[in-house]
Amino acid sequence: MIEYHSFVIRRFYVHNFRCLENFELNLAGRASTLLIGNNGSGKSTVAAALEVLQKIGSGTNRVKELVSINDLTRGRSDLPVRFEIDLDIGNHLFGYTIAFELPDGFKELRVLDEKLFFDGRPIYTREVAKVHLASAGGDGQADFKIDWHLVALAIIQQRLPGDPLSVFKQWLGQMLILRPIPSLISGESTEETLVPDPYVRHFGAWFSGLIAHAPSAYGTVAQYLQQVIPDLKDITNPKTGPDSRNLVVQFATDQGSFHVPFASLSDGEKCYMICALVLATKAANDPMFCFWDEPDNYLALNEVGHFVMELRKAFQSGGQFVATSHNPEAISRFSRENTLYLSRRNHLEPSVVRPLTELPVNGDLISALIRGDVEP
Repeated sequence: MIEYHSFVIRRFYVHNFRCLENFELNLAGRASTLLIGNNGSGKSTVAAALEVLQKIGSGTNRVKELVSINDLTRGRSDLPVRFEIDLDIGNHLFGYTIAFELPDGFKELRVLDEKLFFDGRPIYTREVAKVHLASAGGDGQADFKIDWHLVALAIIQQRLPGDPLSVFKQWLGQMLILRPIPSLISGESTEETLVPDPYVRHFGAWFSGLIAHAPSAYGTVAQYLQQVIPDLKDITNPKTGPDSRNLVVQFATDQGSFHVPFASLSDGEKCYMICALVLATKAANDPMFCFWDEPDNYLALNEVGHFVMELRKAFQSGGQFVATSHNPEAISRFSRENTLYLSRRNHLEPSVVRPLTELPVNGDLISALIRGDVEP
């Protein structure tokens, strides 16, 4: 059985997906990474590409719910959309590839090929509708047909408890891909989850799921929030119906206390709440992976530095944290070795990513970015 004492994305490759063509992101050796670049350079598209794999790991199996014709780079249907990811889980190397194609006359993409490797050995390979499942524990090999509009990884069942396929699938499904929109975030919940949607619309369900899964996580949540919101006294999640709850936040000072529905918090306060749950999820499910698209949005300038550093520090003990930003305060909290620069000259060219250490930057990085002196 594989033990979860390390989780690292070594390499993530994307081709023919929106503005990403022959795009490779190398994250090996980085506990935290910052992606910077102008608007339209592809930073958010990296998050969208990772979300495709996260959905597969969490059980989404229909191709049309993962990629569409609109995702093809400039409508190029003659090339497949391809995703490749290499992971180190428990000091074992996993490699997963899936490609989608749009044959002539088709209105939806289908799977062209798919494969999962474990320490260099195939767990299964697939070409269009035919899947070849390699032997495991003496069970022998198996070949079977699958609907070409279904992803094999999402539907192949584990054969042994803790087998590599189920470990890999679970890891993918637990990735946090975040780009919150506070105005859409609700404290209401009718169910529980450990993985929120990228917009964190159902924050209450995430809070309920995490506390149910790891009751001690509330301590981590409270500890962080009382640092950044000193008059916060308590967070409760009372029932509002037979199957529903709604978060309520209590504030208290020497002058008294009052309760506020979660929905009435400011945008910045909601982002603090999200950060608290990321930290608590990390403590409960260490190690883990989190991609947060512009975590400094909605924060005051003097709040950004502490916010970013708390996230970076949490991942020093394991897992990986990746963020994007345009904010000078956030950028200054990452070293050049941990910063990757994305660029795109125009909408007819693909995104290019390069380590900041390989780019000629004269003097202060922030000043160079403001002047536009960072050349890809």
